[in-house]
Amino acid sequence: MINWRLLSRQVVLYLAVGGLALYAVWPWLPGANRAQPRTIVVYGFSILGEVMNDGVFPAFQEHWKARTGEDVEFISSFGGSGTVTNQIILGVPAEVAILSLELDALRLVESGRVDGSTWRELPHGGILNRTPFIILVRPGNPRQITDFADLTQPGVGIIHPDPLTSGGAQWAILAEYGSELRETGDPARAYEQLLGIWQNVTSQASSARAARTQFQSGFGDVLITYEQEVTYDMLRGQLEGEIVYPKSTILSEHVVVVIDDNIPRADRELIDAFVDFLWSEEAQRIFVEYGFRSVDETLNVDVPYFGVIDDPFTVADMGGWPEAKREIIDAIWKDRVLQEVGNE
Repeated sequence: MINWRLLSRQVVLYLAVGGLALYAVWPWLPGANRAQPRTIVVYGFSILGEVMNDGVFPAFQEHWKARTGEDVEFISSFGGSGTVTNQIILGVPAEVAILSLELDALRLVESGRVDGSTWRELPHGGILNRTPFIILVRPGNPRQITDFADLTQPGVGIIHPDPLTSGGAQWAILAEYGSELRETGDPARAYEQLLGIWQNVTSQASSARAARTQFQSGFGDVLITYEQEVTYDMLRGQLEGEIVYPKSTILSEHVVVVIDDNIPRADRELIDAFVDFLWSEEAQRIFVEYGFRSVDETLNVDVPYFGVIDDPFTVADMGGWPEAKREIIDAIWKDRVLQEVGNE
C-alpha cells in the first residue's frame, strides 16, 4: 500500500531542495540577470569591529551607490592583529587588512603576501587612526592607581592581552617600558617597571577585545588597553570602571595594507576607492565618533572624551617597529622579563 502522506512529504522536500539549488545557481544560468552586489573583503584587528561594521562600511556603501549606482557588500573578520596576520599568510582572501601595528604588515612582506612596504605610499604613511594606551580600574579606583608605576604594587591583579597574538599587547609593552624610560632616561628603571607589571599579570587573552571581556566578567583589578576600547563603552553609557591616563604613554598607530594578489582586476577601482575613502573627512569623523583619534589633528580638538596625556609618544620615538621589536619586545620582555616571571 502506498503511504500517500509520506510520499507527499518527500515530494515537498525534493521540491524545496531543488528550489534552493536553483536559487543558488540562478545567477550563472544562461540569460539570468547577473546584477550581483560587488564585494570587498576586509580583515582587521579586534577593536575595529563596531566602527567598521556600523559606521565606515555603511558610509562607503552610500558613497559608492551615489557615485556608480552599484551596491557593494562587505565580508569582514576581526580578531587579534597577530591572528589576522597569520590567517592572511595562510591564504584567506582578504583584500584589505587593517592591522594594529606595522610589525604585522612587515610580516606580510616577509611571507611574500605583500610586495614591499606599499602601505607607506598611502596617506599618512598608511596610518589610519590612533589611540593611546590607558589603564582601566574598578569603580572608585580601590587600588588607587594613578600611573603605570602603581601597577607594580604587590597584589594588583592585571588583565593583559597576549603579545603572541595581540598587536595591542605589544603596544602595551612599549607603553609600560617607554613611560619610565622617558621619565628617567634609565633603562634599568624602565626594566624594573616592566618586570613589576608583568609579575602582577594574572590573565592574558588573545586580543584586546578578549581581555576587555575578561575584565568585564570580574577578573582582575585593572586592565591595560586602548583608550578607544573603553571610550566606546563610555559613549554608550556602558563603562563599568574608571579611566586612568598615565602621565606618559604610547599612541598606537594602525596601518592599512592592500593585498594586491587577492584583488580581481575588475575590482581594482572599487578597492582603491574604498581605501581612499578611509582617509576622507567623513570616514575620519566616524572614527572619532567611535573613540579613535584621527590622523587629522583638527578633528581631535575639543573632543570631550579624549583625555589629556602630558607626554604622549610614538613607536618612532623608540626607533621604529623593527628596532622596538628587537630591543624591547624580544630582548627585554621575551628574553628577560618572561624568563624571570616564569622562574618565580
